[in-house]
Amino acid sequence: QLIHMARQHVFVVEQKCAYADADRLDEHAFHLAAWAPEHLLPLAYARVVDPGVKYPEPSIGRVLTSAAGRNRGLGRELVQLAVAHTIEAFPGQGIRISAQSHLAAFYQSVGFSAVGECYLEDDIPHIQMLRPG
Repeated sequence: QLIHMARQHVFVVEQKCAYADADRLDEHAFHLAAWAPEHLLPLAYARVVDPGVKYPEPSIGRVLTSAAGRNRGLGRELVQLAVAHTIEAFPGQGIRISAQSHLAAFYQSVGFSAVGECYLEDDIPHIQMLRPG
């Protein structure tokens, strides 16, 4: 429940975007979160969705850093942990993401390459990116 609260706060309240977060993928995912005892909600969060559920490859998504966790490098560290977990759990399969377009350079810095054209998802520009297996 606290993870869902953090996701709603970042993706709906901060980004002013109404969308259905309950997408039935959580049950087919590994969840990573960074917690601090002085904060109720996680400082950072990401989920790794099993291959064949959202994409043929495993995918990383719902990546967030809360306001309290920003400017500490937690987002980068969490994405690197998610990538490492995905490689270990699903060797040789690659990783596909749907990244907000303004974060493409960040994801390129951790090994992802843009594939295809930009598109709107929930009225926010996105691009699919792939990290080879």
